[in-house]
This record gives sequence, C-alpha cells and structure tokens, in this order.
Amino acid sequence: MMTRVKFCGLTHRDDVTEAVHSGADALGFVFYESSSRYVTPEQASELTRIVPAFITRVGLFVDADATLVRGIFHQAGLNLVQYHGNESSEFCDSVGLPYIKAFRVRPGVNILAEMERYPNASGFLLDAYVKGRPGGTGERFDWGLIPKTDRIIILAGGLTPENARDAIECVAPWALDVSGGIETEPGRKDPDKMQRFVSACRN
Repeated sequence: MMTRVKFCGLTHRDDVTEAVHSGADALGFVFYESSSRYVTPEQASELTRIVPAFITRVGLFVDADATLVRGIFHQAGLNLVQYHGNESSEFCDSVGLPYIKAFRVRPGVNILAEMERYPNASGFLLDAYVKGRPGGTGERFDWGLIPKTDRIIILAGGLTPENARDAIECVAPWALDVSGGIETEPGRKDPDKMQRFVSACRN
C-alpha cells in the first residue's frame, strides 16, 4: 500500500507550488492564531486557488467555533477539517463537514478508546504530546505506543526525510503528516526537503 503524504503549515504561494510539484497528496493550512504557521482565511483562499484537482486541502482548527469552521471551510475552498483540540465527537459531527481528529500520544492514553469516541472521523492523526501545545512541535513520540487497528492512522510528530522510511516500516500508517521537518523556518518550506520526503515515502 502506498503511504500518502500531507505537508502542513503552508503559508506562501511558492511553497504551495513546490509542494504540488513534489507529489504531496494533501496540503494543510493552519487556522490557529497562536501558531507561527497561521494563515488568515483570505490568505488561505489565495493559496488554495493554485492547488490542482485531486490534492486534498485541509484546514487545521483548535477548539474553534462551529460557525467559524464552516465559514473558513467554504471561503478557503477546503476539502477536509483537522480538529487538533479538545473537540468532542458530538461537536465534530454537528459541524457537518468531513474531518480527521488529532490525538497527542503519551503513555497512559488509550488510543483505541479515544478513536472509538469518533466513529464518523475519516481518520486519526497521532502527534507528540507536549504540555500546553496542541501540535506542530517537531517532537517525535514512541511509535511503540500506537496500537494495532484497522482505523485510518496519520502519523505526525518529528518526521523528516531521514526518518520517513523508518516510520512507514514501523507503523505502516495510511499517511505521514510533516511540517517542521521540511522547513527552513516556521511556515517556510524547503523544496529539497519536500522532494526528499516524498521520495522516501514512495521508494
């Protein structure tokens, strides 16, 4: 099975173009104002206009209001929502948009039980736990904590072109989600790293 690739935290037009050319399957745009990779709905709209068909446009939200999520989803031309906060299953379902739910993994967290709480999620993103930060930390967690499951797993946290192949062999995820590992600085992507990341996943 081919492992899909999502590049997250895109903020510039040139980086979107390079991400598309590198072969990424999905592009993520952060609508969490505390993030160094935050984009406004207007900025995101400009960026998603140059994304061609069959590449998924994902919006990342952290405990945002349902009306705000719906508005940005349509304004920015998104295909999928990524909930990265403490959103309940009832909230996610009530928004009425296709979504994936992110969990921060650490010892003692029952990932299987957490996933069971979100039966309508299209997948689950597993990221590193860092106190006080909802994601995008660049920290790697113990992949041995990931349980065996037939649910769709998207692995994030500390991924780089150098360890992408190890991640695939160890976890066999549906997709890898990378942000900091392909950057020169927060929000600015490195074309060479993007190319090498995709190559590591495809070869």
